[in-house]
Amino acid sequence: MMPQMGYDRAITVFSPDGRLFQVEYAREAVKRGTTAIGIKAKDGVVLLADKRIASRLLEMGSIEKIFLIDEHIGAATSGLVADARVLIDRGRLEAQINRILYDEPIDVATLAKRICDFKQIYTQIGGLRPFGTALLLAGVYNGRCYLFETDPSGALLEYKATAIGSGRNMVMEMLEAKYREDMTMEDAISLGLSALNKVTEGKIETKSVDIGVAEIEKGKFRILSSSEVEHYLKKMKEKEGRGGE
Repeated sequence: MMPQMGYDRAITVFSPDGRLFQVEYAREAVKRGTTAIGIKAKDGVVLLADKRIASRLLEMGSIEKIFLIDEHIGAATSGLVADARVLIDRGRLEAQINRILYDEPIDVATLAKRICDFKQIYTQIGGLRPFGTALLLAGVYNGRCYLFETDPSGALLEYKATAIGSGRNMVMEMLEAKYREDMTMEDAISLGLSALNKVTEGKIETKSVDIGVAEIEKGKFRILSSSEVEHYLKKMKEKEGRGGE
């Protein structure tokens, strides 16, 4: 029988107790990543991500945590950024293939499944390692909003509100307590910023957070400008100054 350590090496194989250690290590890479939050509202869906500035010498535009996949779908990432970029490119390719074949935008659920199918392949072929990143996919399609969380194993779940990254547990507790299905996108952004503010090292600033929104009415996903982020941060701080009323 292969020693226990043998199941802990580069090849992703099942251990005798049914575990895939390489997939578990990939999940640990996600847990070490920056916090990203997704929240559905009655009029759209919101993504927020902590950019975690490592040095004041960094050009902030070079740090990407929220990406546009198609005009109606965006994604927030946590974990290994290089791995995430490959998955984002794959998602963009799948979205464009769908437009060429069917002359219509891709369904958010279909895109999430295709990305997860791609991730799953890397858990069962020798010589490959799982992607060390998780994605939150958010978008609007046919008058509905969607929010999916993808796992390094290739599994996916749809959520009303969720988080990935190092602050996940604390954010999920806050979302469980304060999330409402009838909240507007403004409410969702305010809740997300409050949650990020609790879990990030130091207080969040305009340059240290990204926000993306997909609005049902417009049917588009867009990343907010720094002035818009500053506006919401100011409102959040005023609200917390009044005791979170």
